[in-house]
Amino acid sequence: MDGQCLAVVSGKGGTGKTSFTAGVGCALALQGLRVLCLDCDAGLRNLDIVLGLSDLAFMDFSDVIQGRCSLLDATVEHPRVPGLFLLTAPASLRRNLATEKQMRALLDSVRQSFDFCLLDAPAGLGHGFRLAVCGADRAVVITTSDAASLRDAQHTVMECSQFPRESLHLVVNRVRRKLLRSMHASIDDAIDQAGLPLIGVVPEDDTLPLAMNLGVPLLLTANSGAAAAYRNIAKRIQGQRVPLMRIR
Repeated sequence: MDGQCLAVVSGKGGTGKTSFTAGVGCALALQGLRVLCLDCDAGLRNLDIVLGLSDLAFMDFSDVIQGRCSLLDATVEHPRVPGLFLLTAPASLRRNLATEKQMRALLDSVRQSFDFCLLDAPAGLGHGFRLAVCGADRAVVITTSDAASLRDAQHTVMECSQFPRESLHLVVNRVRRKLLRSMHASIDDAIDQAGLPLIGVVPEDDTLPLAMNLGVPLLLTANSGAAAAYRNIAKRIQGQRVPLMRIR
């Protein structure tokens, strides 16, 4: 059975797409799956830093697309999480980096070698976003609970019209209890505004930036907070029924 490719997207920067990609990718790998985290943010890539693989990733997805190396030669397996791989983005923005046709062909190869591929899209709705979604099977829209992020999530959903509704999912990230109370906001408001089914709620977690700065996957150092949310979302992605984390 071929693997699945999920584009992790948002219209706005700062929603936590990269930490989500790394966290859920790690959670899937810890369940015994082969998982590829693919950075689509050419020029501003940082998925390698979050995963702690910045000194190991020498080839990028453009090298594979241009035939300079094979897919498996370009990917880097995490030394502490067997089954978790990274395919990084080019360090510089070059013209004609890749076409949508080339990206779809790359993802066809990815499906043959991995159970899941999480594509970390750049912020905004430009070329990098289109590369991330053009060949994906599903998309996960990441938003926070603030009004600007929710409005951008709505715009992002409209740009994902090629996906069937059941293949689009919403994650409300970086949720703060005090902020939700002061705004009289709720997770239901986020669902209503984005118009998508909710696949997960991730709380604001002070241990996350610490783990990122150390270059250690959060799930190797924590069991609660964001780490627990990532584990639950990884199970839901596989079709398992898991109660949503309640943040009150």
